Amino acid sequence: MSNGDFFYLRTVNGYVIFIKDMLSGGVGLAEVSVVRCDDYNANEVKKALESAIDAVNGLEKFKPGMRAVVKANLVSAIPAAGAATTHPTVICALCDILSERGAGEIVIGDSPGGLYNSAFVGRVYNVTGMHEAEKHGAVLNRDFGEKKAEYPEAAVLKEFYYTSYLDGADFLIDFCKLKSHGMMGMSAAAKNMFGAVPGILKPEYHYKYPKHEDFARMIIDLDEFFKPDLSVCDAIVAMEGNGPTKGTPRKLGALLASPSPHLLDLAAARLMGLTKDDVPTLEAAFERNLIPASAGELDISGSLDDFAVSDFNNVADHNSIVFHSGETGLRGRILGSIYRKALCPRPVLKPKECVGCEECFRICPAKAIVMKDKKPVIDRKSCIRCFCCQEFCPKGALKVKRPAIARIITPEK
Repeated sequence: MSNGDFFYLRTVNGYVIFIKDMLSGGVGLAEVSVVRCDDYNANEVKKALESAIDAVNGLEKFKPGMRAVVKANLVSAIPAAGAATTHPTVICALCDILSERGAGEIVIGDSPGGLYNSAFVGRVYNVTGMHEAEKHGAVLNRDFGEKKAEYPEAAVLKEFYYTSYLDGADFLIDFCKLKSHGMMGMSAAAKNMFGAVPGILKPEYHYKYPKHEDFARMIIDLDEFFKPDLSVCDAIVAMEGNGPTKGTPRKLGALLASPSPHLLDLAAARLMGLTKDDVPTLEAAFERNLIPASAGELDISGSLDDFAVSDFNNVADHNSIVFHSGETGLRGRILGSIYRKALCPRPVLKPKECVGCEECFRICPAKAIVMKDKKPVIDRKSCIRCFCCQEFCPKGALKVKRPAIARIITPEK
């Protein structure tokens, strides 16, 4: 301590926050920070990223010699310009910051949707530009082992398999990309940790948790199991529309940071014009008192209003996930089932954009897709609305669409 400064600890939703107070009146550190960064110029990115991290004292627990593991969003082999993955320039900037603060080793990793092996993930590294990080002191994960976790205190995910390289982290950083998402409404820090599940097992988890609210609870279980030490969001260029892989890049010009993935997500949703009621993972986090009811209750460094857009093209309204007919018993369950089938968003094929690659057929966890005349046909009775087909269609030929009656009853925002 010097010059009258002192530090104390408090916990925010299970995450330790270091607060710096001044005897002269008190200057606290924020729960979430948002910093302007207009493009991917390397110097500007590093300056903005360091500012965002320091505003929440994000590296307070990071010590020289630690092994930092960066869980990036590398969902698929899509070039950085597609805005589907964490941009390599911000990854490189983070590597520089960690190196300057004495990192013993920096590991970049993820498990994209698909085979979790050197050949498949190596191609994703190549296409997404992750090899640039090797020029900045990092190594790309080459440990493709898996481990089983027992998690009895979980809400739904009592046991699961995960990528074993995460065990080597002294300091875990969840570095996500801000995107619209067919199933969860938004993909950011919380959803990014689904990448801890080996790629080929992901469809099994979709099938095991077909209800959107249970799938969201499963995601929060993963976050709470791994508890990343720092969460950072690349929202310099986000993705809107047919996310999380084939949407449209949308410039927001922001970087966000927080010790909590849930608090970061609540702030990030505000940039897209969403609230916790629109994002199942935020609802699940709120259930566990991990976030307040709105972004307005957060202690934020910077102004979310400076970056929020009113016309962000979000996916179909997810408020229609659960319907209540006002009746109980068998009649109520039947009516609820009818309402869900009539009103819920669903994947719909645009035939002219389909090339007949059969990827949707192969990946569908419910086996609800058959190929006819080289085009996928979805059995609506079997479809669990996991949107895996939409997410991993290489041509973006499958879209999230609300039925006509739903659009009439509740028009698009």
